[in-house]
Amino acid sequence: MKKRIYPVLFALALALSGCGAKPAEDGVYTIGICQLAQHEALDLATQGFMDALEEALPGQVEFDVENASNELSACSGIVNQFVSADVDLILANATPALQVASAATVEIPILSTSITEYGAAMGLEDFDGVVGGNVSGTSDLAPLDQQAEMIREWFPEAETIGLLYCSSEVNSQYQVDGIKTELEKLGYTCTYYPFTDSNDLAATTETAAANCDVIYVPTDNTIASSAAIIENVCSVAGVPVMGGDSGICADCGVAALSISYYDLGAATGKMAARILTGEADISQIPVEYAQAEKVYNPAACERLGLTAPQGYTALG
Repeated sequence: MKKRIYPVLFALALALSGCGAKPAEDGVYTIGICQLAQHEALDLATQGFMDALEEALPGQVEFDVENASNELSACSGIVNQFVSADVDLILANATPALQVASAATVEIPILSTSITEYGAAMGLEDFDGVVGGNVSGTSDLAPLDQQAEMIREWFPEAETIGLLYCSSEVNSQYQVDGIKTELEKLGYTCTYYPFTDSNDLAATTETAAANCDVIYVPTDNTIASSAAIIENVCSVAGVPVMGGDSGICADCGVAALSISYYDLGAATGKMAARILTGEADISQIPVEYAQAEKVYNPAACERLGLTAPQGYTALG
C-alpha cells in the first residue's frame, strides 16, 4: 500500500527528520529526477536543473531521469525506486511528483520545481516561504493580481471570464481561486469550468467558450499537454484565451505573464549544489520565485484582430 503522510503527520515528520547532505560515494552524487509529464515547460525546467548542477559540480553528478507520462501511479513507482536506491537527492518536477516524493521519504533531500504554491501543494497551513524538513525548491507562480490587470489591459469591455482548469491539480485550483478574487475586484463576472482530465477538456472548453467573453487558463500540466484541444475549440468560437505561461500562450493563448522554466530549473540546480556539498541546510532554504514578463502570441492576435498593448514581448 502506498504510504501517505497527511499534513499534521507530515509536519511532525519534517520536524523530526535528519536531512543533511551525505558524502558522495566515489566522488559522484546520484540525482533522481521524477518529471510528471513531457511538455515544454517541464522539459525546460529539468534541463535547466541538470545544466546548472553539472556546471556547479562538473564530473560529480549522475542523473537518473524518469518521466511519469502524467500518471500518478508511475510517479509513485519512480520515487520508490529512487528511495530504494538511496539516491543523494530527488528532483520532483511538478506538484504530483512533489506530493509523492514527500510522502515517500523524510530523509533524502527533495527539491521541487514547477510548483505554483507550496502551501497548497503540501497541505501546509500558514506557509511562510520555508517548507522545512527535507523539502525546498522553486515556484512558477506569476503574481495573480498582475495577471488580472493584464486581462483588463487586453479586454476592458469584457464582462464574463471563464476559469478553465484541471480539478485534480491543487495548484490550478489555487490559481483560479486567486485570480477570481482579483478579477471580481475589477468588476468582472467569473465562472469556474473544471475538467477531470484531457478526456473531458474539449466538452468543458466548448461550454466555457459558449458562455464567456474571455477564457483564463492557469499554469496547469494537463492544459500544457493538451493545449491543442483548447486552441481547436476557441479558434472556431473566436474566444480569446489568456494563459498562465508562455508555453500555453504559444499553443492556445493571446498573452501571458510568463517565466523562463529553464531559468527556474537552473535556480533549483544551484540550490542542489549547495545542499549536496553541505553549504546549505535544505530545511532552512526558502522557496525561490521566478521573475515574470509580459508576452503575447502574434498569430493569435492577428486571427482575433487584437493589438498588443505596450510593454509586451512577442513570442517567437
